[in-house]
Amino acid sequence: MVNILYFASLREQLECSGETFALPPAINTVAALRDYLQQRGGCWALAFDPRQPLISAVNQEIAPAHTPIGDGDEVAFFPPVTGG
Repeated sequence: MVNILYFASLREQLECSGETFALPPAINTVAALRDYLQQRGGCWALAFDPRQPLISAVNQEIAPAHTPIGDGDEVAFFPPVTGG
């Protein structure tokens, strides 16, 4: 099982803050997970469109798209934020 968290405007767009599910065998990187979520269609397709900038973290560490994921990991997605 993997725990997925959605933050900020992404959480509002998807109308959920997270979910937990078993990863299909082919989903073993952050990029593959993002593609998988986009394939749900509707608001998911828009939120995870490759043209949308999203930051990801695996086990609370910023993670690039090629970062491996697996059973027991926590993966978070959030839009870029700016300070001011």
